[in-house]
Amino acid sequence: MKLDILSNTFLRDKYLLLELRAPEEFVKPQPGQFLHLRIEDSSDPLLRRPLSVHDAVWPSSKTGSRKPVIRVLYEVVGKGTSLLSEKRPLTQVDALGPLGNGFDLGKILRAGQVYIVAGGMGVAPLFFLAKTICESQKAKGKRQKIVVLIGGRNKDHIVREKEFKDLGCEVHVATEDGSKGFKGRVTELLNSFLLKAADSRPPTLCACGPKLMLAAVAGIAQQKGLAAQVSLEEFMGCGLGACLGCVILTTRGYRRICHDGPVFDASEVIWTE
Repeated sequence: MKLDILSNTFLRDKYLLLELRAPEEFVKPQPGQFLHLRIEDSSDPLLRRPLSVHDAVWPSSKTGSRKPVIRVLYEVVGKGTSLLSEKRPLTQVDALGPLGNGFDLGKILRAGQVYIVAGGMGVAPLFFLAKTICESQKAKGKRQKIVVLIGGRNKDHIVREKEFKDLGCEVHVATEDGSKGFKGRVTELLNSFLLKAADSRPPTLCACGPKLMLAAVAGIAQQKGLAAQVSLEEFMGCGLGACLGCVILTTRGYRRICHDGPVFDASEVIWTE
């Protein structure tokens, strides 16, 4: 499916926000799903790149458009994303999607409050999750507290802090070098918040980031008896579950991140393989 590029803007350094206009028949994505983008029509690079849906704006009387807008947040880390960063408005990109299984919103909305934990580019799918939670609660006339914890090596690796705040989330930052916010890892910041949590209903955790960070989040959830959902980052081949290039060991055997995930219950993943 061809999507029109509306903008492809550098936010800072190597971080970009790609805005795409999709056709009317495009299926509305769920938080945690991704697009599989072909960067060039040639065979170099050969494989598509899986990029999380960062935001989706659906047609309504307010938007004045019949076509949805999909936003993708990405970082230039190699040849594929470097070529993608050179794409300009009025051109197109070929996309498969939305693909994969996203976050279980039913479980999240029943929790007392939500802790969203992002490590580095883990913010990419989590903004859409926070926005969807806020919209769901508003429609029901309720207000669920959302605490967003963003971690990075230093202040230059922290992105989308303001956008989470604009949603009404409580946002805190952790940097390993102490250049912004809490000095230390974002999982240490999470632990400190959970020690002070006094809600009668237990919170739920939603996280995305490097595997070691997600393993730490899973450990914290297990220790405190909390539910946790994690979105796994992985290099993918086909993106459809056919090539078996992105399998992970779980309590239910080997599962395909692109097809069975990328979001899993943290207690299902075998982190010590």
